[in-house]
Amino acid sequence: MSTLSRRTLLRSIAVGGAAVTVPGLLTACSTGSGGDVSNAGKKLAPWPTYQAAAGPKPDLAPTDQGVQAGYISYPADLTTSVARTPGDGSTIRVMSVTFGVPPKGSAENQYWRAVEKALGVKIEFTVIPQGDYAQKMATVMAGDEDSLPDIINLFASAKLPREAEFIQRRAEDLTPFLSGDAVKDYPNLAGIPTHAWRDMGRIGGKIYGIPLERPLPGSTLYLNQQKFADAGMKDSWSAEDFAAVAKQATQGKTYALGAAVGSLFGNAVHTAAHNAPQGWRVDKDGTFHAGILDERFKAAIAFQSQLRKDGSYHPDATSLSTPDLNTLFLNGTVASQQNGFGAYQTLYPDSKGLLTPVTALPYSVDGTPGGIVAARRAFGYTILKKAKKERIELLLRILDYLAAPFGTKEWELVHYGLEGTHFTRGKDGSPQYTKLGEVENITNLPFRYLAEGPQVLFVPGMPDAVRALHSWQQKVVPVAIRDASFGLQSPTNTAQAATLSALVNDTVTSVIAGRSSLSKFDEAAKQWRSRGGDKIAEEYAEEYAANS
Repeated sequence: MSTLSRRTLLRSIAVGGAAVTVPGLLTACSTGSGGDVSNAGKKLAPWPTYQAAAGPKPDLAPTDQGVQAGYISYPADLTTSVARTPGDGSTIRVMSVTFGVPPKGSAENQYWRAVEKALGVKIEFTVIPQGDYAQKMATVMAGDEDSLPDIINLFASAKLPREAEFIQRRAEDLTPFLSGDAVKDYPNLAGIPTHAWRDMGRIGGKIYGIPLERPLPGSTLYLNQQKFADAGMKDSWSAEDFAAVAKQATQGKTYALGAAVGSLFGNAVHTAAHNAPQGWRVDKDGTFHAGILDERFKAAIAFQSQLRKDGSYHPDATSLSTPDLNTLFLNGTVASQQNGFGAYQTLYPDSKGLLTPVTALPYSVDGTPGGIVAARRAFGYTILKKAKKERIELLLRILDYLAAPFGTKEWELVHYGLEGTHFTRGKDGSPQYTKLGEVENITNLPFRYLAEGPQVLFVPGMPDAVRALHSWQQKVVPVAIRDASFGLQSPTNTAQAATLSALVNDTVTSVIAGRSSLSKFDEAAKQWRSRGGDKIAEEYAEEYAANS
């Protein structure tokens, strides 16, 4: 029987892309005056020229629409993607969000030292727990030049006030180094697909960051397959079917639906099933419309309210932490959880011997097939502190190494550490963590959030899981609903996003929980519009026209 640990649960969150809530006090934080961050009326830097890195042929083919390449077995012959050690022996300071536990120091951490050796630099790594990220970034953004790390990970789910202005003022303009064919000096960075750069976006027409590419599916409902099958789950189900199955799967102290604080009872999955816009939609004439003003969004809230009245949600759905929700899912107390799609990388191995997870297909509403959430194709991005040309080139070489693709020796080292020390090989040749590797790893020391190669579907030793996920993607990628604002700049949004999001999210949670009526949501939507929502729509329309 598999056992659970907090380490296991936290690393499940790390690859899932869980959302964070930024404290409202940050809206008062100022990083000083910046330039015009809008791209409207600017000469736009060409995106880096995409050149796919050489790698092993996938067992399951990708599609242009966004279905990922799948590998049912680990490559037998790894290639080398970096010809020489990129560093010069100097020390670099880096900072990143983390979803793991604090790592052991470099002197005691063989994984840390192994990556340092491969990179040819000494690394001072500041890791920020997800819950502290917004506050720490506020301090960094307000600090002086000397306190700024060389490499900073900006976590996409954290809406940092005046983020673009801070970057424009304090970060290196990477356009001369990466735009167009210039990126070919860094082959692994050139292997980052254009969709990731696009969803990261430009600032003032320029390229300031390196995106962390992510799959097309976003927020995903993971089910306990057996419990939902026993309750009558169907491949093609309606909203009524979903509600009936959820009610049947809720028995005694076991609940069909789990949710974590800040997830709005898993609202993203349900609004997508109702085909409501995810964030923003844009008309053919370039007019932007907010998803929260769409009647389908409101209908999803009403549907979730009924699910809650039916007793299908865990009673602590508004207060459970994400790690605690993972515990309840893996021990069978709740039969589902919403998480980022990437959570499969740890959820499937961690649930072995406990349950079989499965990604839910969207239900239909009034005969109309439902959609899924299309993720921002950049989980976050990396910026560099302003420095001399030679220093920037060094830092880019470091990031190029970290962005090595699946099937390379560099990827294996960064993701699994040293063979015989941090991992051994299973019967199929795939890496399997040792006890040391369960402590010293890429989750607790998150090099993956500085740079990473394109994502592929792979679960060590679980080929059936890869086949199932690939098949699911083939069904749902065509109905993914993309937020039209991805990659666009809105000064009002960067200044007011935290406050406006809190206004809407708190109201949605209150309505579903039964503390407020649906009319309260209408009032919140009106306030949202008057406090900046309508202005954001105008700014996005200008940006969209400039980027089209």
